[in-house]
Amino acid sequence: MNIDLTLPDDAPFTDEQRQWLNDFLAQKLADAQPAQGRKITILWGSQTGNSEVLAKKTGKALAKVGFTPNIVDMAEYDHAQLASEEHLLIITSTYGDGDPPDNAMDFHAWLLSDEAPKLENLKYSVLALGDTDYPDFCICGIEFDQRLAALGAEKIHDRIDCDVDYDDNFALWRSGILAALGTESVATESVEDEGPQGFGKKNPFPSEILKNYNLNGEGSSKQTQHIELSLDGSELQYEAGDALGVMPLNPPALVDEILAALPFNTKEEVPLPGGGEAPLRDALIAHYDIRKLTKAFLVAWQKRSGSPMLRAIIESDDKVAIDDFIWGRELVDLVLDHPADFEDGEDFVSVLKKLQPRLYSIASSPKAHPGEVHLTVAIVRYHSHYRDRGGVCSTFLSDRSEGLKPGVFVHTNKAFRLPENTDTDVIMVGPGTGIAPFRAFLEERQATEAKGRNWLFFGDQHVSCDFLYEEELKGMQENGTLTRLDTAFSRDQKEKIYVQNRMLENGAELWQWLENGASFYVCGDASRMAKDVDAALTKIAQDHGGMSELQAVDYIKDLRKEKRYCRDVY
Repeated sequence: MNIDLTLPDDAPFTDEQRQWLNDFLAQKLADAQPAQGRKITILWGSQTGNSEVLAKKTGKALAKVGFTPNIVDMAEYDHAQLASEEHLLIITSTYGDGDPPDNAMDFHAWLLSDEAPKLENLKYSVLALGDTDYPDFCICGIEFDQRLAALGAEKIHDRIDCDVDYDDNFALWRSGILAALGTESVATESVEDEGPQGFGKKNPFPSEILKNYNLNGEGSSKQTQHIELSLDGSELQYEAGDALGVMPLNPPALVDEILAALPFNTKEEVPLPGGGEAPLRDALIAHYDIRKLTKAFLVAWQKRSGSPMLRAIIESDDKVAIDDFIWGRELVDLVLDHPADFEDGEDFVSVLKKLQPRLYSIASSPKAHPGEVHLTVAIVRYHSHYRDRGGVCSTFLSDRSEGLKPGVFVHTNKAFRLPENTDTDVIMVGPGTGIAPFRAFLEERQATEAKGRNWLFFGDQHVSCDFLYEEELKGMQENGTLTRLDTAFSRDQKEKIYVQNRMLENGAELWQWLENGASFYVCGDASRMAKDVDAALTKIAQDHGGMSELQAVDYIKDLRKEKRYCRDVY
């Protein structure tokens, strides 16, 4: 659209003012024009797939108003292209100890380095996904935002940091982006998502528990439940590598203990996080988190509490002191030891967070178990501050689920998939419950008669009582599905041995598998095991590939880019 913006000759402005106004009005009009095919790049960084889903939803909304969105996995983005971008949206999660997602690691490191260019012509915005239960909440998104600004880029819209329950904040951010890009008249209309169709996260499927038994033998210090659930009638579909979301219930006895100590009428109904109302007892059992304490929660509680101890901790702003107080405590400890003044049940639940589903790596192939989904769940139990405690969902599944149908949904994880070419060799490292997706992988490879070789590294404490799925794995060795099985039972000898030690011991052969095109997978603890495995893999590239440390690091980066190094870590 061509519009003459020239000001009238008799307008009371100097030549300099006239030129400035003409430029200003031209820019404002350009910003307000319909998109008309304007390009916009959306980069996503994700460990489990959430950011990718939100990037696609954002792209869909922008396409409806005339933009041409380019949605790109950060691992596949050409860094040299950034200097020529005009509009950029970044959607990224943070995982582990404040780390970028695997597919964002390379781009994140490059952008924060001296190699990144000036970006004065770039307009951008960041949506950060995180979990307020962790100290480095949304740090990856925060670092992207701060670095882009430092390089001279201009914000389209302020960054929004999302907690685990991100739907509302995502909708707010997306609407804000559309409005800022001059499409506010259609922003609300364009971003409305269709309601849930069938069963999913917003409408979990009530699943019958078919089997539920302890995989650990007598003498083990652990309890690991194998749980089989029915998906009959749900129309839920999953693939090997996906996760299952489970909606837990809090212990009724613990809820009753809390209710008995509250100073108001606890029989009244209270609002629920997703809308509607329910009696306070039902709300605390099924809808609110009564276990996890955070600094933000302590601050809110202290404002209503007369506890000198709490006041001293909060006002000190001492992170170590706050973390020490939080560790091993729950809502019941505050209710009993540091009473707070609440008007009623509605006021009480206003400071609580929504009870979130727990995600478990699926331990079955749908081809091997049609209509079923299997889980491998470590049951968390511990004692602190004179009270026995446990993981919310794990103890629900092991102790309190009999006769119930837990609500479940499938969480797709496209970043953790078997190679499309079934002739490709596969190396899997999964200690403890990290075995779960690899049981699924092996069942899938067996069902599809894949010709590629399969090598599993499994570790735990004692071979006599902690060898999860021992009979199944040995059976797969006998029938040829499992080519190699290397185990590391850390407590069966004086010196502790872990899966990364077994990797190094077999480094020459492992390197040959990689050089022949094998894909490498890791599942388990992000903070320690996964980092140790990564270090072992890097050392193998040095020792057996003749690489320098820098070359080995680049080799591992290339494996990630090629989707040959995949991690399901938590």
